[in-house]
Amino acid sequence: MNRLANERAAYLRHSAYQEIDWYPWSDEAFEKAKKEDKPVLLSSGAVWCHWCHVMARECFENREIIEILNRDFICIKLDRDERPDIDRRFQQLVAAITGSGGWPLTVFLTPEGSPFFGGTYFPPEEVMGRPGFRKVLITISSFYKNRKSTVEAYTQELMATLRQTSFPGGEISKGLLDEGTQAILAEFDPQNGGFGRAPKFPMPGAMELLINRYALTGEEEVAAAVTKTLTAMAKGGFHDQVGGGFHRYATDEAWIIPHFEKMTDDNAWLLRNYTDAYMATGDQAFKETAEGIIVFFREVLTDPEGGFYASQDADLTPEDEGGYFTWKVEELKELLTDEEYQVIALHLFHEKGAMHHNKAKRVLFVSREIPEIAKMTAREEAIVRELIRSGKEKLLRARALREPPFIDRTLYTSLNGMAISAFFRACRSFGDDELREFGLKSLDRILLEHTTESAILHAPGVQGLLDDYIYLTEACIAAYEATGILRFKEKAEEIMGLSMVKFLDQERGGFFDTEGNVLGVRIKAIEDIPHPSSNSLAVILLCKLFHLTGKEAYLREAEKTLQAFSQRVRGIGLAAGQYLVAVETFFRMLRLAVYSAPEGSLADAARAFPYPYLTVAYEEDRGYILPCLKSECYEPLYSPEELKGFLRKALERGR
Repeated sequence: MNRLANERAAYLRHSAYQEIDWYPWSDEAFEKAKKEDKPVLLSSGAVWCHWCHVMARECFENREIIEILNRDFICIKLDRDERPDIDRRFQQLVAAITGSGGWPLTVFLTPEGSPFFGGTYFPPEEVMGRPGFRKVLITISSFYKNRKSTVEAYTQELMATLRQTSFPGGEISKGLLDEGTQAILAEFDPQNGGFGRAPKFPMPGAMELLINRYALTGEEEVAAAVTKTLTAMAKGGFHDQVGGGFHRYATDEAWIIPHFEKMTDDNAWLLRNYTDAYMATGDQAFKETAEGIIVFFREVLTDPEGGFYASQDADLTPEDEGGYFTWKVEELKELLTDEEYQVIALHLFHEKGAMHHNKAKRVLFVSREIPEIAKMTAREEAIVRELIRSGKEKLLRARALREPPFIDRTLYTSLNGMAISAFFRACRSFGDDELREFGLKSLDRILLEHTTESAILHAPGVQGLLDDYIYLTEACIAAYEATGILRFKEKAEEIMGLSMVKFLDQERGGFFDTEGNVLGVRIKAIEDIPHPSSNSLAVILLCKLFHLTGKEAYLREAEKTLQAFSQRVRGIGLAAGQYLVAVETFFRMLRLAVYSAPEGSLADAARAFPYPYLTVAYEEDRGYILPCLKSECYEPLYSPEELKGFLRKALERGR
């Protein structure tokens, strides 16, 4: 057992029994490297990462490789979920070297912590043009010993790529929205849904923009992209057809074969997307998908005492990728009645779902719809639907008897903020009080355990990052809007105030990702990679706080942040989705002042009001709602019916 056994992070503890002399990220590791004049191997990954487990088995349990590592290197293991700030910087550096990043991330550093070479997954020996890790280690060790001046030149060149170019700011306008939306639609895949080619990620920031624009304008091109993408994702193997929730991403263009890990951030954002799409379109299938995500959270990634776990691993073993989630035909026949098997096989069991490493195992995805199956089997659609329901229940019960993949039960503040906000949003749309109660329970726990008077923690013992502050602010605002409880609005102001002190670029606008320098730099990013940018969300929250408090300083800072990135976003396409949502928020935010009891039907109607850019504020009980757009307030509304009429008129004005 090595020194990682005492670490909090699950990924580090998973490496505790390896015979490598691992260090966590620490001054101690670099001091030893300096003392012994050895290069540092940094291996960054996560407990949910399939290829991290593959490389661990192939390389870090290989006797010859272990010997080289312990003799010639100081080895550091990093959990990218625990320290995303460090991982983010090394991802950028490796992308500069190889053109791409990902996990496992493998970086070679000088004893001073400066990188000079890196990559991602390495097999033990050369395979299909990918260099073998054993040979890489021998080459790197020799290179470091014999060519120190060249190593130093490489480190300076690489670190220069990390120091961000200062992008010029500019004015913001509604024209930027049209330009950005068209750039996103240009990447839409009309055949399979989604954007670009394989591998495919859901891109929730871009989806939120398109869903909102559909709700406001009803544009046919936008409607087609929203409907096709959300429907295709829900029908694919990327969506867990048995247990609900979504995997990390799809390896193919048609959303059939996923990478099987399930993440809190992905599912929180997809819950928002499907909830909003249901409110915008009324499509019951979107509601059912959202409810499936909620079931997955409740069954797998929530702590009964409040809070959301970080992730569920992809696999039980690297040799059987997706084994927990895939099925053989013999298993279906054994578990289902003849009628259920016939229908389930037509509906979900298709050869396109076959796994590459074992063709007998298949990912379930919707290959035929209920009307087609009804015709093929001469059954009524209602009967087919019932057979699918009962068949899925049996498969879920059987799967629950399998040994499940590892669950990382760490409660990260940023991830909890995302999930809590998504639960409040779903509660407001679906009227599910249990979602509100669990959201409140979770928020109170995070506020108790992860906050002090002057700081937010990412996790116990880990300094908070911008993501933690911003997403926790959003959760507090969401709690206030869902309940009218004043302390949550006050806490949101407090955390945003800390954010502006610790992270705000006072000179140019926008927020840095860390409170101080990490690897000598602070990053100020606007890209949605992979979940929406905290800078974009910060703008939305600043706009909300302005409408909740009337404090002009919030609105000025929101505008300044938008201006800081207005030129940068013109070249990043899909990754600008949440920024464009923030721009639309700035121009279109509607304030509903609820002069009514938070527990009453009028307040319920305000919370469920399906306008995408909305702030709900609570005032003294006078029996009405007062809607205001920018500085213009309208006539008071005294009933839910009057509120619905106002919405129709508001949408007509927007279109």
